[in-house]
Amino acid sequence: MSFTPAEQAAMTRALELAATPGVPMVADTRRVGCVLLADDDTTVAEGYHRGPGTPHAEAAALAQAGESARGATAVVTLEPCHHTGRTGPCTEALVAAGVRRVVYAESDANPVAAGGRARLEAAGIEVETGLMATAADALAGVYQLAQREQRPFVTWKFATTLDGRSAAADGTSRWVSSAAARRDTHRLRALCDTMLVGSNTVAVDDPLLTVRDEHDRPVGPERQPLRAVMGERDLDPARRVFNTDAETVHLRTRDPHRALAELFVRDRQHVFLEGGPTLAAAFLRAGLVDEIVTYVAPMLLGAGRSAVGDLGVTTIAEAFRPVVTDVTVLDPSPADGAAGEQPNIRLTLRPARLHQQKEH
Repeated sequence: MSFTPAEQAAMTRALELAATPGVPMVADTRRVGCVLLADDDTTVAEGYHRGPGTPHAEAAALAQAGESARGATAVVTLEPCHHTGRTGPCTEALVAAGVRRVVYAESDANPVAAGGRARLEAAGIEVETGLMATAADALAGVYQLAQREQRPFVTWKFATTLDGRSAAADGTSRWVSSAAARRDTHRLRALCDTMLVGSNTVAVDDPLLTVRDEHDRPVGPERQPLRAVMGERDLDPARRVFNTDAETVHLRTRDPHRALAELFVRDRQHVFLEGGPTLAAAFLRAGLVDEIVTYVAPMLLGAGRSAVGDLGVTTIAEAFRPVVTDVTVLDPSPADGAAGEQPNIRLTLRPARLHQQKEH
């Protein structure tokens, strides 16, 4: 593999474009960025995928470039698609535009969209792949896993005290985490397309399950994830999760596999699991947790509800051992500090199976 310094800089920029906030994510939506380079290594055009039904990153960049795309190098974060969905194949657009070379970070895991490289090479376009693949996978990993496994990617989030309690003995849990941690949670919620809890959480805690802004006000309905409640019990329609702030679906099953299958059919790509300990344990035991985000507060309860239920672990050798990928201290804002808030620690972890796949 041989990449020029200009191509490396262009891929860095393409990754920035792909990470543009506000792109609504569903099961067949890719976060992709594209930069077109002229022969003298200057940037001709840029583009990124803005959501379902909009032009893909390559098509957006080509439209901006016009005739200047002829003979250019397209630097893309994901293999150009070779199928017709809501929009036409990016491969055909690149061929028609007269692009000379295509550099992309990683292959598309969706078998329907794959085959882009073969089509481009058949048209005489030079193709190189693997540039900044790790960074691209960190960005597109949700989509890639959803396509490989035909189910949504699952992020399990919870807040805990130093001694592993998510609620006190009397059931109170407001607030285990700090205001800064709660703001960060809303940031992460906004990156997902589905919030999932169990029916017991809805019955007992009556959560809103919405994305809210820095003033604790719900953002617009068009930016709200789907609220999914999992469980067989009937629920009081007056529970707040059934209000009009966002759409809600009741998945009448206790089986995590079935719940995710139903969500994938609904074009869901990324589930934010915020259920109680029983639901968390069910997903962990089923091997269906792909990322863990936990907020640890400087607090001791000594008794109360654990963050996770029985995992079937009877000896230390059987312990579930995810790999830490990030540790961040969330400091309080000046207003939080005035209220006596202390820093919380956010830990991000991935199951060892996924970490090993990523390393290889």
